[in-house]
Amino acid sequence: MFGVTILGNNSALPAYDRHPTSQLVTINDQLLLIDCGEGTQMQIARYRIRHSKIAHILISHLHGDHYFGLIGLITSMGLLGREHPLNLYAPADLLDIIQLQLKVASTTLPFPLQFHALTEEGLILDQPKLRIDCFQTIHRIPCWGFLITEKKKPRKIIREKVLEYGIPAAFYENLKMGEDYRTKSGEIIANELVTYANHPNRSYAFCADTLYTENFLDKIKGATMIYHETTYLKDLEERAFARFHSTTTQAASIAAKAMAQKLLIGHFSSKYEKLDQFLSEAREGFPNTDLAIEGVTYLIPN
Repeated sequence: MFGVTILGNNSALPAYDRHPTSQLVTINDQLLLIDCGEGTQMQIARYRIRHSKIAHILISHLHGDHYFGLIGLITSMGLLGREHPLNLYAPADLLDIIQLQLKVASTTLPFPLQFHALTEEGLILDQPKLRIDCFQTIHRIPCWGFLITEKKKPRKIIREKVLEYGIPAAFYENLKMGEDYRTKSGEIIANELVTYANHPNRSYAFCADTLYTENFLDKIKGATMIYHETTYLKDLEERAFARFHSTTTQAASIAAKAMAQKLLIGHFSSKYEKLDQFLSEAREGFPNTDLAIEGVTYLIPN
């Protein structure tokens, strides 16, 4: 599974039962948390998410609506007996903040908190089944977006065929990489007889708080699904620019230019109670758009 569960979809002020930014990405058997606004651990409990399975937390920037829930979450993890490491990727100053919070509370975490400072664009995590890259957006303070990409072997094995041809399990990884199999008698078993092409690697681009810019367009080009902030409707484009945020039509423009399959929009200003117009405006420029609704999991399409 590769999907995104929305925990918080609002901007700075919680309103209308909407919470500050937080998302949970499920990819294969891993859980990744993106941003941790106030109330995130309450949302995790509400949607019955096992926070013990969260191995990596990505914090885009140090505005409170994106990280004020973090110290509560990690101390709760400690109180509940977590022992395995937690990896945190964030602007460098966050480490000082966390250390101060733990110090004044005389708290020692029972698990390793492995901090990875975001200092330059590029690869921040590389594992056999996924990779994560970061890129800079344009906001009032340093701010980072994230591109999460699954890693698949080019081919998938046809189980009944490899058994029929008697190909040993030790050779399966070679088959997945497209190799033919040579039997002991010298016979060549063509790869296409026992495998088929895998789906292309899918990716999810989290475009954090930003004014409209194409500076990071090359970083997210071809992403399967993009999340882009839409703090305001299109009639408040000047206000969005002044506050380093984006509008519905601007988010749609980025998704179209990135040739994405799907667009999620969120980070809604608390001045809006109803969100219907956000959806209709964004769909004018990019039809396959959805609102990022809290509690909903959006699957990354094949």
